[in-house]
Amino acid sequence: MRPVNLIPEGEQHGARKQLRSGPLAYLVVAALVAALAGVAALVLTGNQISESETEIAHLQQEEAAAKAKVAELAGYTQFHSASEQRVATVTSLATSRFDWERVMRELARVLPEDVWLTNMSGSATANAGVEGSGSSGLRGSIAGPALQLSGCATGQESVAGFVQALEEIEGVTRVGVESSMLGNATAGATASATSDSASTGSSCQTRSFIAQFQIVVAFDAAPVPVTAESEAEG
Repeated sequence: MRPVNLIPEGEQHGARKQLRSGPLAYLVVAALVAALAGVAALVLTGNQISESETEIAHLQQEEAAAKAKVAELAGYTQFHSASEQRVATVTSLATSRFDWERVMRELARVLPEDVWLTNMSGSATANAGVEGSGSSGLRGSIAGPALQLSGCATGQESVAGFVQALEEIEGVTRVGVESSMLGNATAGATASATSDSASTGSSCQTRSFIAQFQIVVAFDAAPVPVTAESEAEG
């Protein structure tokens, strides 16, 4: 005889219940997938932001280092510029320097015995004021170095001989006589001589035959020194 199982099918031991399926299950799965995708996107975005912040910080460090290097090199640049300016100034002064020592030696050599000086001043330019030199119209017409001499001689012939002797000094281009007055000159000339004596600070006209003079010696061929005024004009 064939056995028959009389227990209902749903109550049989070990029987599996039929899984329920429907749209709700798909919605739950879709929500989970979307949440997972969102979490992954947030993680990726956070990583990208972190990497960008790290790169920005690195670039800022490089920028700061570059600025520090520029600031450090700026001192060398300024020093180099100042060095070039000083070299140019020294070169200019070297090429335009006037040898006053040589002129003084030659002046002492050519100075006659019958001529004596009461005042002497030298200037490299017409604008260079020298204390005690007095005013001279001839000096203002000479752009370069010039020598201003004041003194006395035993007569006008001695003054003329002194002028010729001054022309023998190397580099002298012209010698101008500002004034030359004898002690027994007219009243106007005597007043002029007195004024000249006051400007030089000394009177050497102790005799009537003594001529008091003011002479300007020009060195026109000498280079004119570079001054702050000439640089500003240039």
